[in-house]
Amino acid sequence: MRVARSATLLLALLPAVSWAQQTAEAPARGADAATTEEAVTSRVPLEEIRRYVAVYNAVRAAYVDPVDDKKLMQSAIRGLLLDLDPHSTYFDKEDAEAFDEQANGAYDGIGVELQQQPDNSSLKVISPIDDTPAARAGILAGDLIIAIDGKPISAIEATEPLRGVAGTKVVLTLVREGKPKPFDVSVTRETIRVTSVRSRMLEPGYGYIRLSTFQADTGADFQKHVAQLQQQAGGKLKGLVLDLRSNPGGLLTAAVQVADDLLEKGNIVSTRGRISISDARFDATPGDLLKGAPVVVLADAGSASASEVLAGALRDNGRARVVGSRTFGKGSVQTVLPLDNGDSVKLTTARYFTPSGKSIQATGIIPDVLLQPEKRAGDDDLPASLTDYSEATLPGHLRGDEEGTEGYKAGDVLPGDGPINDALAELKQPGSVLARQKAEAAKKPAAKSAGAAVAKPADATVKPAETKPAETKPAETKPAEQPAAAPATPAPAKPEAPASTAPIKP
Repeated sequence: MRVARSATLLLALLPAVSWAQQTAEAPARGADAATTEEAVTSRVPLEEIRRYVAVYNAVRAAYVDPVDDKKLMQSAIRGLLLDLDPHSTYFDKEDAEAFDEQANGAYDGIGVELQQQPDNSSLKVISPIDDTPAARAGILAGDLIIAIDGKPISAIEATEPLRGVAGTKVVLTLVREGKPKPFDVSVTRETIRVTSVRSRMLEPGYGYIRLSTFQADTGADFQKHVAQLQQQAGGKLKGLVLDLRSNPGGLLTAAVQVADDLLEKGNIVSTRGRISISDARFDATPGDLLKGAPVVVLADAGSASASEVLAGALRDNGRARVVGSRTFGKGSVQTVLPLDNGDSVKLTTARYFTPSGKSIQATGIIPDVLLQPEKRAGDDDLPASLTDYSEATLPGHLRGDEEGTEGYKAGDVLPGDGPINDALAELKQPGSVLARQKAEAAKKPAAKSAGAAVAKPADATVKPAETKPAETKPAETKPAEQPAAAPATPAPAKPEAPASTAPIKP
């Protein structure tokens, strides 16, 4: 039913695209020739078409160098979508095929989710995919790629500039928080076969499953890993840590399937768009693979789109607690619309709403237990483009229902095993992490007052130059990771799409 509904949405939108192409060939249709397609889309005003044609002809006739008609038209179309929101974009045939390959989990590249920055001068890393050349080379979420093989990003036309033949090398020039200047990283391309699900036992009876992305086989693989963990636990798990950190999203249907496998009943997610066919509702069916065993979801600023759908569904239904930091906040649905020439348009068509009726757009999921990344010196001096990693900072993003509320702060990326240990502690004893955090916070003022009490004798003299204040490290605003990213455009990070063939980029 879910796939059929998604396909219906795609088919409902296709006539609008078809009609638009027919209009370009025959703009002078009469009012009495109104069709079903025209009921979905309004006519483009003739004066606007004339203005576009005037500019088009001016460029062809007077630009300093000759411009190919096809290239000029593609640039115009990309510009049309660019001002909508960060996740709507135009794919030529080659890029559309590459986009579909990523949804199926196999392609040639370095294994990283990217987001085109509005000034076209850099690509932001939403997240490196686990166990890929990008991850092994040390590329982190939040990194900015400013050049590829020494060529500035602004001079590169491809939507997927890091694709290439397996075995070839590519040199990336990166800007990273905490680094005083750009630096180069050499990465060898491979055929990326993404393993979206990994698992292990953390302690006897307590399992761990890592979801790095949502693709066509993620739901089935999740079921297999749950079964393996249960077998290792002697038939039933005592609890599960579900790790969604730096997961940029993927197929909505895959995230819905995982949620359904952990819920007995209740709503999973709903979507609402401008046309009624964009409205959809996904509900759980009876059957919980974990048989009621507690779940803790681990998320961070790199968790976007479908990851946020899953986290919100489990939390709102009382099935899991969320531990980590505020998620990316990509709460929009993208549908891939194929054109008759092999190109495609990826268009934002709806917003997501969690079971409680809240939109995650530009606000994200706020965890029940907030974790802090490891503090590092120098982060207070970083530009906002590196430290504030969220959908809300993307120019042109869709405004969220709760955006701009007092106290808003973007989440942090939480790398390493420390957050896993905290999630396990919370799984075994809810509230233990918060209690520990409060105890640690109480110790700090006590330590300061104790230090002040140990003063030098009155007759001791200390030269001013000899005094040295206690060294403090500024709180980290944003560690180098995701996905972000997170959350759109990324040779866009995978966008969410209701259709089972359309992956999501954050």
